[in-house]
Amino acid sequence: MSKHFQLDGNYVRYEFSEFGGKFSPVNYDMPIPTGSEVLLKVDFCGVCHSDVHVHEGYYGLGQGRKLDLGERGIKLPVTLGHEVVGTVVSMGEKVEEVSVGQQKLIYPWIGCGECSVCQRGEENLCTKPGSLGVFKPGGYSEYILVPHQRYLESLGSLNPANASLLACSGLTTFSAIKKIQPVHNEEFVVVVGCGGLGQLAIKTLVLSGIENVIAVDVSEEKREIAKSSGAKFAFDPRDEKIAELVAEAGNGNCIAVLDFVGNDQTMEFGLGVLRKGGKFVAVGLHGGEIRYPIPFLITKAISIIGSYTGTLGEMKELVEFANKHDLVNIPVEIRPLEQAESAVEDLSAGRVPGRIILKNG
Repeated sequence: MSKHFQLDGNYVRYEFSEFGGKFSPVNYDMPIPTGSEVLLKVDFCGVCHSDVHVHEGYYGLGQGRKLDLGERGIKLPVTLGHEVVGTVVSMGEKVEEVSVGQQKLIYPWIGCGECSVCQRGEENLCTKPGSLGVFKPGGYSEYILVPHQRYLESLGSLNPANASLLACSGLTTFSAIKKIQPVHNEEFVVVVGCGGLGQLAIKTLVLSGIENVIAVDVSEEKREIAKSSGAKFAFDPRDEKIAELVAEAGNGNCIAVLDFVGNDQTMEFGLGVLRKGGKFVAVGLHGGEIRYPIPFLITKAISIIGSYTGTLGEMKELVEFANKHDLVNIPVEIRPLEQAESAVEDLSAGRVPGRIILKNG
């Protein structure tokens, strides 16, 4: 039996029943949490580029090839939304550490909990994932069921709307940045793609004491935002001398590239500007393939690192970090939950300079 009161009636999830299809409001019976489960009313849910890819149903692999997400275990219909802040309304009989009325940030990258990867605390890399908003219903919904209280984190003094971004955008950048540290004072970090993730990355780098940041983006508006976030330089990658400009600005000492776009062109550029011993961290999923001379990889001792979201432990670190700094104060647009479909469309079309956050009620 669940603890406290049980909500009666129905609730609405905004879901699509075919990849690339329309979103529809669908009524469901209110779930009854049992065991370690916790039911939360969704307060805020960020709209992430991963939502765009899942809605499309594929990742581009280059040369016209696609990775079909349906074949990777994503079952239709899908209720997107993995950047969720919600309020606890009910819980199963085994839950002891949370109370009705508490507002929590939800860790969505849930694994099987049993394999060696999960036992290492890397549930985000589990090969049998149950990620909320991907494999299980997410936050484009009035209510969300979370399988265990350990996936709930208190917000502290954070703005709850902006704090929702920490579950994916913030966590993804935080985990990627940890992979390039330590960065010494004279070294430079290049951030490719200055949308929501890139902006958070620049702020996190600067607040971590890494002040030599070079931003690269095709949008003049986003380059200006990048500079206001702390980037020392901002360049347009369409400039035919972009590699020379970045190398000169960084004094030939670019130790790391964080690529939040992830296509053939950005990877070729990023690998080309790294110094010896540099690290290229691929985060964006726009698609393509890597072509890089193996002798360069070896003689320059370059590391190519894929970075996918982050661990539960890293999210806890990030929330503490965000409470000490003004991290999530980035441009956001609040839209009602009912506009989930247009939000995903606008993000896909590149019409969002910062981030969209959906508000329920």
